[in-house]
Amino acid sequence: MSLEIKVPEVGESITEVTIASWLKKDGDYVEQDEIIAELESDKATFELPAEAAGVLKIIASEEDTVEVGAVICEIDTDAKGGEKSSSSSDKKEDVKAEPKETKSEKKEESKSSGSGSRKTGETKEMVVPTVGESITEVTISTWLKSDGDYVELDEIIAEVESDKATFELPAEANGILKIVAQEGDTLEIGATICNIEVTEGGAPSSEKKENADSGESKSAAPTSSDETYASGHASPAAAKILKEKGIDPSNIKGTGRDGRITKEDAENAEKQASKAPQASKSEEKKEDSSASAPQTSGDRDQHREKMSSLRKTVARRLVSVKNETAMLTTFNEVDMQPIMDIRKKYKEQFKEKYEVGLGFMSFFTKACTLALKEWPAVNAQIDGNEIVYNDYVDMSIAVSSPKGLVVPVIRNAEKLSFNEVESEVIRLAKKARDGKLSIDEMSGGTFTITNGGIFGSMLSTPIINAPQSAILGMHNIVERPVAINGEVKIRPIMYVALSYDHRIIDGKESVSFLYRVKELLEDPTRLLLGI
Repeated sequence: MSLEIKVPEVGESITEVTIASWLKKDGDYVEQDEIIAELESDKATFELPAEAAGVLKIIASEEDTVEVGAVICEIDTDAKGGEKSSSSSDKKEDVKAEPKETKSEKKEESKSSGSGSRKTGETKEMVVPTVGESITEVTISTWLKSDGDYVELDEIIAEVESDKATFELPAEANGILKIVAQEGDTLEIGATICNIEVTEGGAPSSEKKENADSGESKSAAPTSSDETYASGHASPAAAKILKEKGIDPSNIKGTGRDGRITKEDAENAEKQASKAPQASKSEEKKEDSSASAPQTSGDRDQHREKMSSLRKTVARRLVSVKNETAMLTTFNEVDMQPIMDIRKKYKEQFKEKYEVGLGFMSFFTKACTLALKEWPAVNAQIDGNEIVYNDYVDMSIAVSSPKGLVVPVIRNAEKLSFNEVESEVIRLAKKARDGKLSIDEMSGGTFTITNGGIFGSMLSTPIINAPQSAILGMHNIVERPVAINGEVKIRPIMYVALSYDHRIIDGKESVSFLYRVKELLEDPTRLLLGI
């Protein structure tokens, strides 16, 4: 019996996913619940387990974008694993027994089946492959091989990035690489990326290296048979520098392999080119005191990077919030001395008992959960023509990860103790930094706390995390003079900000909520007593 494996539902707003990688191959025997693939959405990566034991038949390839509910593979539950594994092991032994040249010949024959084998001197044109139905263009992220390098069949030569995933580009023949599209270029599906001048017998540069070792002069003029495509050509990085500075590559002598112009050659040429005009200008100033205003000195380099899929999604959501909500921000300040005294007094005992540190986040989380009970509109959201009031608090915590800002959720934060909140914050933050957050861990929050103070922020107006209606911004703690009982004292003060959707939250509710948070933080015993 053949069992169809479909893309599972991974979130309300997610309609399609990309096959990031297959962990099992077509024809492999898999056990039930064994992880067979990794799927990627615009929010997270998650694993796909086998729903039964049997032989795997892959339908959707890596980097394909498929809709939720689409069939991506089948499992033949009637097949037995022993027969399949034995046959595959026999194949592996046969492959190992073959010499290296025979393997490459077989690869080349299978690659060119139906169109005839490729001959030496022929040029193989490589184009942008189809990577998904909804993807119409890709960007050259990185060239792993340089212009003029010798590449082998199926060797990875570049990384190509779409708005959903990054995938590798293998060489389609043995030969000399001739790069057409540079790093950062955006190409349509089917456009030419590079050409490969097909050769046989391995890399042609090996004979040159032997001649160089035997004492032949490097400065001797190369004959036509010694020249390669790399001679006099700039590497992608060098070409970019020369283009930005307006320097002609033909005026530069390359010191790289086969005469290639390296990045260092381009940088040195840039320095030499910049010295000449500076010298001439200094001479002109000596001769004529009425010379024009001096030119700006120093490097003025720029570089561009393609926005990641996560960054695009965050940008789109933030602009949507600004355009679709009536967002306002109210501010207050909190005297952090009482909390700092508690932490100083009990932090060692707290860590010894619960194996987590006593941070500020647990105090703010507990204070917000109590204040949200008193002002439920701040914990609500708009759904069409209705207001949805939540009787629980799923606290979203903004975390900065290497890929961008993510907002994991602490479920039912109102029921958690201080140590449980701290443990959950540490767990979610670690998963965010490792890129292991699941869709479920980042969806369904009712209120958000963001802490810009860890980066030194004094004051900010945080943007609401839709579809929520409010977000609390924490900032850095600075000692400031304040009036207490008619006396000026130095106290550790934090500014706090509440951004809220004025369509659902009135000024009275927003200001009262923030003042209640201030009140609870400045007298932490209220958090224990709930008053």
